[in-house]
Amino acid sequence: MGNVTALRGKLEQAIPKYLSPEQVCAIVPGMTPRRLRGLRDAGLGPKYSKPTLKTVVYTEADVLAWVSAHTVTTTEQS
Repeated sequence: MGNVTALRGKLEQAIPKYLSPEQVCAIVPGMTPRRLRGLRDAGLGPKYSKPTLKTVVYTEADVLAWVSAHTVTTTEQS
């Protein structure tokens, strides 16, 4: 049974968790769909995919990496 659990964990890690713009806004404090769209249009937001013309999705890992990449340690950096 342990092997099945270990395999399930590896498979879950291999499948990215996709987020809608609304879900991204729910996990990034202060983010709004309008602001996220503006960042996307300017090429400044997290990486995203467009599987269809009107569908935008983000991976949770890319959103968290984007937030981490914008960490500042002093007010002089912001």
